[in-house]
Amino acid sequence: MQAFERYFLSANRWALILLLAAMSVIIFVNVALRYLTSQSLEWAEEVSRHMMIWLTFLGAGPVLRYGGHIAVENLQDALPRAGGIAMRVLVAALLFGFFGFMVWYGWLYMERTMFQMTAVTQIPFAWIYAAMPIGGLLLIVHFLLVVRGYVLRREFASDAHFDANASASL
Repeated sequence: MQAFERYFLSANRWALILLLAAMSVIIFVNVALRYLTSQSLEWAEEVSRHMMIWLTFLGAGPVLRYGGHIAVENLQDALPRAGGIAMRVLVAALLFGFFGFMVWYGWLYMERTMFQMTAVTQIPFAWIYAAMPIGGLLLIVHFLLVVRGYVLRREFASDAHFDANASASL
């Protein structure tokens, strides 16, 4: 299971790195062309916007697993240990329900937009909306890998590159 988790996280991170790098290059080249030649890439803004959508949905899972999303924790802090665990079980169940809703509703969006084309690149909007169900599935997998520690001990995964607790104390 640890090997799966390591490869899964690595693949997710590399997808994010490549998307961000490609988006940065496209935007840089477009700005440079605009100022140096008074020309620009017609498709750069649209493609970079779609890449940002994919970055958002693909990046939500790693941020979740490290506890990087905003949370209001006052109530569970005020409860006794058993109450805090019960509260985290409820939160985990609600999160899994929401992630499932994302997958289901994202799939419906994909079906509805299969034949609607983007303005410049003329690709189906379903390719852009696919980020929602795929991101939802990734959120489910990421949360499954850390939910036990979250519920029982309020722990998230730790990583040398990203630690929400360390950045919160700065």
